Amino acid sequence: MKLPTHGRYDYSAITKRPNYSWPEGKRLAVHVALNIEHFAFGQGLGHFVSAETPPPDHRNYSWRDYGNRVGVWRLLELLDELKLPGNHLVNTAVYDYCPEVVAAVRARGDEIIAHGRTNSERPTPSWEEDERALIQEVTETIRRHEGKPPGGWMAPWMAQTRITPDLLKEAGYVFLMDWPCDDQPIWLRTRAGPLLSVPYPLEINDSPQLLNRHHTPTEFAKMIVDQFEEMLRQSERQPLVCGIALHTMVVGQPYRLRVLREALKHIANHAERRKVWFTRPGEIAAYIKSLPPGTVPGS
Repeated sequence: MKLPTHGRYDYSAITKRPNYSWPEGKRLAVHVALNIEHFAFGQGLGHFVSAETPPPDHRNYSWRDYGNRVGVWRLLELLDELKLPGNHLVNTAVYDYCPEVVAAVRARGDEIIAHGRTNSERPTPSWEEDERALIQEVTETIRRHEGKPPGGWMAPWMAQTRITPDLLKEAGYVFLMDWPCDDQPIWLRTRAGPLLSVPYPLEINDSPQLLNRHHTPTEFAKMIVDQFEEMLRQSERQPLVCGIALHTMVVGQPYRLRVLREALKHIANHAERRKVWFTRPGEIAAYIKSLPPGTVPGS
């Protein structure tokens, strides 16, 4: 029996692939992805820290808004403290609501990755022209504010239609981060040519672990350290990507931030730091593009 498939990539066992290294012979690429999101009041989708209350549910809305008012600033301070680069998955609604946040990201020289308009919507429109228009709107908003279009895309809720990769490639995107199928970048097929998938974690991600699975902050911090240590060990055989996904309203809370600081400090000050490339997804994509054909699955 042959099951339906997406047709975007073929099966590839990671143990059978060509070996290569990251720049300067490093083996493990680490990126810290900070989700910066803005939500509609009383309508649409949202993260929830407690039971929903009747609309407009000001309690959960206010908790989400804490991320832009307080959490994001504490997290940027933490990245500065540890001298770590960041990449930021930005809803374009943020540009109107709290432009100071994007200005701070810009001042750090960090990467802005397109993250749809708002996480109050799941961008899976029924018609191709509607989805194309949405992607164009997001792309143009970022280009207008940043002086260049974004190279990468990660949709709200990691949502896609069957043709999203095609539309992203046609809109000029270099990579996406919605397919958590691998620990290495892989090339996806689209009708307009190859599009790179850069690993973004569904598990080392504060939202599902702390809000949905109800792990404690200490448990999540240990997950980060364990993921890093095991991937560093595995990277002796193959280069890998260790992503850490954070949300401003989740780990921006002081008691969660406290243990997150210790986990990131462990990584930033690791004895084997010479093997670790602290980087951003756009830099990973640029390096992958420089490798000979046949090195990366799908090339």
